[in-house]
Amino acid sequence: MLTPEQLDRQYNARAAIPDHPRIFERWRDESAAARTVLRYEADCRFGPSPGESLDLYPAATRNAPLLVFIHGGYWRSLDKQDFSFLAPAFVRAGVAVAMPNYGLAPATSIDEMVRQILNALSWLYRNVPQRGIDARRIVVAGHSAGAHLAAMMLAADWPKWSTDLPRDLLTGAVCVSGIYDLQPLVHTPFLRADLNLDDRTARRVSPVRYRPDLTTPLITAVGGDESNEFQRQNRLIREAWPHCFRQDLPLPGRHHLASVEALGDPDNPLFHATLRLFGRTS
Repeated sequence: MLTPEQLDRQYNARAAIPDHPRIFERWRDESAAARTVLRYEADCRFGPSPGESLDLYPAATRNAPLLVFIHGGYWRSLDKQDFSFLAPAFVRAGVAVAMPNYGLAPATSIDEMVRQILNALSWLYRNVPQRGIDARRIVVAGHSAGAHLAAMMLAADWPKWSTDLPRDLLTGAVCVSGIYDLQPLVHTPFLRADLNLDDRTARRVSPVRYRPDLTTPLITAVGGDESNEFQRQNRLIREAWPHCFRQDLPLPGRHHLASVEALGDPDNPLFHATLRLFGRTS
């Protein structure tokens, strides 16, 4: 059992990356540049609260598959438009990209964030066909807290959420540097006040507590320079869902923030593994 101080060192990824402000600034600059060259539909509303909107980047080809990327930020920071820089490589490969926002802690509970992302995926399934996107080929991806939310989507019982949705709404999932057992965060000082988790609520929103009914393919990845706890969390989801797990992509020499950059890098195996979930190569 780790002490609260040890948990802080293991899970406070930003504290371990002294230049993280410059990385976030670079992401914003690269994302702004991407939005100047990509066609996109901004702030599509999928729910009533201010955070429930998404940006949609269509591909040039009709009937393109869809990658839904859920951003991280420990459920309490960052924005969909901080990650526009991930979209160009996929759009060039013929894959449309959607990036949803969700309400942030402490104003929004993690339970509610899960419901909001369920709404986002439901909205996309119902609304992308008229935009020339194939609703039967949707892959969800996420980084850090976004990987947690992506895993919760893989575990979802879609017809129970809404009777017009198919059981196999998702074609696959890509989870990068995620947290899948939230129990340690109950006792992690730097997160405790904002997340307001207790043992019961942490169990309820932990993907490892569920088992997807289908064998929908799951790809995992974690940076080689990330903490032991992030490495352990990456193993946990593979062990919990062996019927879904297909591949773990090593990301040598990458810390927690650099791990997500691999997803949109056309020279990285993680990008190509994601394309294969759609039955595509580049």
